Amino acid sequence: MNESFRVVKYLRTSQWMFSSIAFIVLLRIVFIGVMGPMPQDAYYYFYGQHLALSYFDHPPVLAWLLRAFTSVLGAHVWVIKLADSVVTGVTLWAFYRLSTLFLSKYRAWNSLLFMTATLMITILSLVSTPDVPLMAFWALSLIAVYKAVFEQRKWYWLWAGILMGLAFDSKYTGIFLPAGAILFLLLSPKHRKLLLSPWLLVSILGFLVTISPVIIWNAENDWASIRFQSSDRAAGISFRPLDFFGVIGHQAAILLPVLFFGLLFYLYKAIRKYKWKITDIPDKQLFLLCFFAPVFFLFMLISPIYWVKINWMMAAYITGTIWVSTWLTFRYLRWQWICSLVVHIALAIEILFYPVPIHSDDTMIGWNGLAKGVEKLQQQFPDDFIFSADDYKTSAMLNLYLGKMVYSKNVINESALQFDYIGTDLQKLAGKNALFINSLTDVNDDMDEEEFIEELDPFFSHIEALPPIVVKQQGRVVRKFLVFRCYDYNPPH
Repeated sequence: MNESFRVVKYLRTSQWMFSSIAFIVLLRIVFIGVMGPMPQDAYYYFYGQHLALSYFDHPPVLAWLLRAFTSVLGAHVWVIKLADSVVTGVTLWAFYRLSTLFLSKYRAWNSLLFMTATLMITILSLVSTPDVPLMAFWALSLIAVYKAVFEQRKWYWLWAGILMGLAFDSKYTGIFLPAGAILFLLLSPKHRKLLLSPWLLVSILGFLVTISPVIIWNAENDWASIRFQSSDRAAGISFRPLDFFGVIGHQAAILLPVLFFGLLFYLYKAIRKYKWKITDIPDKQLFLLCFFAPVFFLFMLISPIYWVKINWMMAAYITGTIWVSTWLTFRYLRWQWICSLVVHIALAIEILFYPVPIHSDDTMIGWNGLAKGVEKLQQQFPDDFIFSADDYKTSAMLNLYLGKMVYSKNVINESALQFDYIGTDLQKLAGKNALFINSLTDVNDDMDEEEFIEELDPFFSHIEALPPIVVKQQGRVVRKFLVFRCYDYNPPH
């Protein structure tokens, strides 16, 4: 039976599944216009408004991408989310093209449908993180590496180096791409000779040239970003063995249980089958595993001593999903989409009606109400500058909504991430009054947050509490922001 026909036949005989796919895709499109901004959206938009070779937290590609979209279409929340969706569409296209290099057309379609069903794709489509461009360049890089290695198309070595460089310019996780390529060449007896090929050096040169903006920025800023992502993070190590199960839980959530536990099951079977005889693994399977297993197992191994974030393993699932799709049948695909439908309906209810309060600033709820409240305060105190002190979230959100500079923790001489690297001269604010906005993660508990103002005392002559900004949705208080007017600023020296 023709492979494409088999896919169409399955979809036609499973009309509920076809309807589920259409419904979830439609939801993602609707969310572009309906869903409010996440703090990450605002923070990386803030990056883009201060163009640089690189940035403190992450490399620059996402910032450049958002700057391009908002410069053309305007500084709107839906434009930011449209940028994420367009790039994620490129990721899915490249993922399918990569799948066809390893699977039959029928199984490549299955692989694409497994990936499309995941909550991970929804997150990438709607929340700006460096993983958005990383995933696209990761998949494109692997197509180029495949063609260079298996099809012996030499100029693809250069393309591979450039694309891997762009993945690294998206997020430091991109370093696993050249590492995975070298690992594959070391482990594959058939292709080991390519380690001595001049074309591999061409690829390395292309990679180094492409990542040069990140290296230059770090060299000019005392390697601040690389230190932040390495030695500074290492300082947070502590033994918390139960965190391992938390990571299992959130990875099962973003991939959905069918795909995630399918991956674990077939990894277990592969380990039992091959044990340490890695050279017995077929070359194409070995290639896929070299770009999945090191990332996956590394973060799993460190999870009992360092909290692994939900998005850190995302790129590894590109080849992981293709690899496991060799065995996962259409029956499992149906269950994947059943889980996906349930999860996305629950997500839609949460976004539209907010039945489950989120005790965190990592939410799309209430920021528009905050901006309206601050605009009224600005009319009352037009000469006051505005700042917050929760790393970046409130400050970045107000920057996005108000279209003006809102300051961060550097005002009180604390590390403020990227806000420390935009050339702000705090001395120009000396003697001015300020509005301090403090976001509450729990609307019913503001005592600890009020005590925080003691940290402001050394920098102001007097601090006065103003009425808080209360944001309601359907008659219910969903966010609360404490407001303080701070007089006669004395900047740190």
